[in-house]
Amino acid sequence: MERVVGTVARGLRCPIINQGDNIEEIVVDSVLKAAEVEGFQINDKDIVSITESIVARAQGNYATIDHIAKDVRAKFGEDTVGVIFPILSRNRFANCLRGIAKGAKKIVLMLSYPSDEVGNHLVDIDTLDDKGVNPWTDVLTEKQFRDHFGYNKHPFTGVDYINYYKTLMEEYGIECEVIFSNNPKTILDYTKSVLVCDVHTRFRTKKILKANGGEKIYGLDNILSESIDGSGYNEDYGLLGSNKSTEEGLKLFPRNCQSTVDTIQQMLKEKTGKNVEVMVYGDGAFKDPVGKIWELADPVVSPAYTSGLQGTPNEVKLKYLADNNFADLRGEELKQAISQFINNKDADLVGSMESQGTTPRKLTDLIGSLSDLTSGSGDKGTPIVFIQGYFDNFTK
Repeated sequence: MERVVGTVARGLRCPIINQGDNIEEIVVDSVLKAAEVEGFQINDKDIVSITESIVARAQGNYATIDHIAKDVRAKFGEDTVGVIFPILSRNRFANCLRGIAKGAKKIVLMLSYPSDEVGNHLVDIDTLDDKGVNPWTDVLTEKQFRDHFGYNKHPFTGVDYINYYKTLMEEYGIECEVIFSNNPKTILDYTKSVLVCDVHTRFRTKKILKANGGEKIYGLDNILSESIDGSGYNEDYGLLGSNKSTEEGLKLFPRNCQSTVDTIQQMLKEKTGKNVEVMVYGDGAFKDPVGKIWELADPVVSPAYTSGLQGTPNEVKLKYLADNNFADLRGEELKQAISQFINNKDADLVGSMESQGTTPRKLTDLIGSLSDLTSGSGDKGTPIVFIQGYFDNFTK
């Protein structure tokens, strides 16, 4: 019978993962059990994707605000610390800020506006227009911001992040000041010691600060980039990608994930004879059209993946072929013509009219987004996603 299903993504349940668990064995056993119970076959080029959270939990990659504080003190000493461009998030940044505040004497917190880099808004952009405020040139104090825009709560969390972050800092008895600017150089009018907290633009921000007189310039990726008193750490990303775990602790982004995905691939090969691709994923790379929030708060979608997931899709647009190349054909004749075109397509379709409208993103970003949406971020209990048919096309 002709196949009528393309890509299938299954969220797989597994045991609750704790520190020291053998994540490779648990993932492999969960995939094999799911295949047996649900009655599906494991094939070459199937994909196993694993949320970064359970990898980090198995590694025990945790730290506390005291660890952060010690690292901040070591890097900045008694200096006033400019903390600039953080994400507005209780989960992502609140405990980071607690640790920073505990390790500093004074903080100048500089927030981007109207939103942070992933789209959490402090104020609606239309309101800026109404007030005649230009976010690219205007620097606002906290009072000026309040006079213009009042007190606004995040539509999803109900939090006034200006007040929330200021309260967190004041809990540690330090002097703090909040300003608003989108120009990194603004902070240098207050201090030459800066902690850069943006995620995806951090390298540019650091470069600008260093080129304009910044002296002690670090990023969140430099805090806990090595172990502090036995803490977890991430040599590549530091605090980036971390999440709140307890009121005093954080789970960091997992480290050394390549050996994990390679081992899982090898174990599945030994047990099934099939070459299954494996990846670790964090946030998907997509944007909420209503809340205007870009999901990707992690530094990357996938910190590790097997070699078969390298690259981008090389696909043609079926509707373009049907409307243009084979507009005079119908039914089986059209199907055969399109199938033949796909089978003989160029190895690199960049710039080809037949590929326009396809998505030239990294495979790991696309598959990570699919996995993130499948597993969710709440109580589904499916931190492993098993994907079949992803690399198939119309001819398969």
